[in-house]
Amino acid sequence: MLDTHTSQTLPPVAAADWRTLVAPYAKPDTKRAFLQLLNTGLPFAAIMAVLLIALHHGFLAALLLLPAGAIFLVRLFMLQHDCGHGSFFAAAWANDLLGWVLGVFTLTPYTSWRRDHAIHHASMGNLDRRGIGDITTLTLEEYLALSKWRRLGYRFYRHPLVLFGVGPLWLFFITNRIPKGSPQRNWRNWVSILGTDAALAAVTLVLFLTVGPAAVLLGWMPVMLLAATMGIWLFYIQHQFEDVYWEPRPTWDFRTAALKGSSFYDLPAPLGWLTGNIGFHHIHHLSSKIPNYRLRKCHEENPSLQSAPRLTLRSSLKCARLALWDSEHHKLIPFSAIRALEFAPLAG
Repeated sequence: MLDTHTSQTLPPVAAADWRTLVAPYAKPDTKRAFLQLLNTGLPFAAIMAVLLIALHHGFLAALLLLPAGAIFLVRLFMLQHDCGHGSFFAAAWANDLLGWVLGVFTLTPYTSWRRDHAIHHASMGNLDRRGIGDITTLTLEEYLALSKWRRLGYRFYRHPLVLFGVGPLWLFFITNRIPKGSPQRNWRNWVSILGTDAALAAVTLVLFLTVGPAAVLLGWMPVMLLAATMGIWLFYIQHQFEDVYWEPRPTWDFRTAALKGSSFYDLPAPLGWLTGNIGFHHIHHLSSKIPNYRLRKCHEENPSLQSAPRLTLRSSLKCARLALWDSEHHKLIPFSAIRALEFAPLAG
């Protein structure tokens, strides 16, 4: 079969050059950070208060507030995300304090998540460093080498109903609650996870005693689950699209991985605001020190950074069926493409 793939590697740019390019934007602004905290935290608190109190008094119409509560919770997670990169406040202690507090509400233990997410940034697009802080993705060769039952397991894992249905529940409500590894060697992660669990248990107890279990089960938990689903989708679409960048260690390049392995999710302005401009994910991966409120400006003022694959809400939906990395053709493919690839040489 004719290989129509052309090199995904961008023209070589010295590290000093792109670092100089993004440096003016990688500056936290304390005023803007506090404003974001207020314009996100206060609406979220108000929505949740009205939702839970109304449900406590039996007003089921309050369930209409579930999507609003979830989307503001997603935005709060984006603020926590900036804290994890040290880009929200200038002071490290302020980032860590806010990140830890927000982690209780986002069901995401801050210190543990920050470590895994840093590994994701350092290895995204590297075929030899998959498995930490990302969605498991097999190459076509790896998948074909599996037994029948393990193929079935991978197909189950990659099914959209599992990734975006069971996955959020499993990750945020179960996996994030259980520390892993040795408590001596990984004591910071243990403290992060168990501390978050303890704080979460205290918040849940207070809610049970004040608004009752019914309001918590009908209001608080669905908001958390819906926000988790939105978050998983946003993370998925940032690195799971057809022409994404994956290369083995010898040829892997950080800048190319950022600009070709991360999508530009071109969302409508209101959704861009509500998701903390995370759609400019190529800029974020190029420099994680850029606060969310400077990502758009960095993208728009630098044409050399605008080559990232662009996805819209409509086009992104097609990416949900992608599941395997085809190393020969350098693209992500769905399971349905396997048979076509097997018979392609005969057709040629």
